[in-house]
Amino acid sequence: MTLLSPEPRGLLTGARYLAELDDGRELYLDGKRVANPAEHPAFRPAAEELGRLLDLQHLPEHRELLTWKDPDTGLRLARAYQPPTTLDELRVQRRSAEFWHAEALGQQGRSPAFMASIAVGVHDFRHQLASADPRFGANAEAWYRHCAQNDLVLSHALGDPQIDRSANPLDDPDLALRVLAENEQGIVVRGAKQLTTLAPLAHEVLVYLSASFTQGRAEQFVVWFALPLNTPGLITLAREPLGTAPWGHGHPLGARYDEQDAMLFFDDVLVPWDRVFLLRDADLARRGLARINAWSAYVGHIRYRERLRTLLATATLLAESIGVSQFRNIQEDLGQLAGYAELTEYFLDAAENRGARTDAGLFAPGDTFASRVWSAEVAGHAVEIVRKIGASGLLMQPSPGDLANPRLRPHLDRWMRGRNIDVELKSRLFRLAWELTGDGFGQRQDLYEYVHRGDLARNRITVFHRYDQSATRARLLALLDPATGPEPTDEPEPTAAATTAPAATEEAHA
Repeated sequence: MTLLSPEPRGLLTGARYLAELDDGRELYLDGKRVANPAEHPAFRPAAEELGRLLDLQHLPEHRELLTWKDPDTGLRLARAYQPPTTLDELRVQRRSAEFWHAEALGQQGRSPAFMASIAVGVHDFRHQLASADPRFGANAEAWYRHCAQNDLVLSHALGDPQIDRSANPLDDPDLALRVLAENEQGIVVRGAKQLTTLAPLAHEVLVYLSASFTQGRAEQFVVWFALPLNTPGLITLAREPLGTAPWGHGHPLGARYDEQDAMLFFDDVLVPWDRVFLLRDADLARRGLARINAWSAYVGHIRYRERLRTLLATATLLAESIGVSQFRNIQEDLGQLAGYAELTEYFLDAAENRGARTDAGLFAPGDTFASRVWSAEVAGHAVEIVRKIGASGLLMQPSPGDLANPRLRPHLDRWMRGRNIDVELKSRLFRLAWELTGDGFGQRQDLYEYVHRGDLARNRITVFHRYDQSATRARLLALLDPATGPEPTDEPEPTAAATTAPAATEEAHA
């Protein structure tokens, strides 16, 4: 049994992508089954936006930046799927990802540009997977080629259900996805994965365990595999949509970029053997978690920089529209946002300069773990700056219906305009700012920045354990050791006058 496409189809077009979403998947929204997400009003705008971005790959002016020629098939493939073997190739991937995320204003956390880089990571880790079972390494390579050569839109699933975080899955197997059985066809899995972003709009999902289970030696919960989202027994439950509202306000960001998060239920799903990459090997899974995410963490910084740029530009336009852009405190806030955006550039440059060749021959960016912790720490404050500048204006703006009402319009023109900006443009600007920072879409994006990099406390602890402080510790211990510390001096004791002078100086400076 195989689920791999026998004939590669090359670059996606928007039309082909939308057509392929009508694949019989078992998708639910508000208790009702969705026959085709590409035609459902809750999913259609975001799907069409993805289709628009995919079509950009086919324009002559973007061809070299967004695509590359696969030497095995001669097909043009998406640049994000190219395994970089040199620093120059990595930097081309950076420019390609910058283009994609700038088009999406940094709002697509699980864009194809991001997820394709995880497929590259699986490809890079294939030799390690083969060391556990030769089939798994071959499966990983075949799956990567299937994704790349068909330009698949992917999702991934890591998190386990929030049932009882104080309990051990060994005592309650429903706490995590687990392997029930093995047979000639493959493995049978049961359980759930939560917050699978983009699942309603993706072709396939890559499933791998959360980091916590690699420590408990709960081997039946350690499994990596990939499946199409229309696999029998795989149920997708979408959350409430955040891109639509009934009261007349436009939601340009939410409609286009609400990626949808979902619960996946695996109702005794058969995973064919050629879709299994790792099984019951916690040590290998732990090593692989960081390895396969090396490129996606790098691309994630590119996306976050574009989000910061969007927040900065929005905050600047808000300040100008109400005449506060020259206030010192406002410029200080804007400067802090600009500093955040600039720092992400430094992190990307550092990742490139610390890059190294893997044992599989690819060029991987250097570790970005500490900068990911920083991003989660500042994300909320970046949003708060925009919210503070917009203040109460974010809450009260007229709708298009209000603007069209002849009784209201004179009052709106007089009392709801801005500085050198009419009421129509000001209302659209402030509504966009509210969408970024305050409504359901904005709050989801803010929470996403905090949680998608993993548990912040655990990540801080990991940074502490990773950081090499041995040389500094050794110097301090040597300084404290009487046998190796500084030699005593033969200088005479200071006079009373000499001992009081420094104290008087310190007090004066204080």
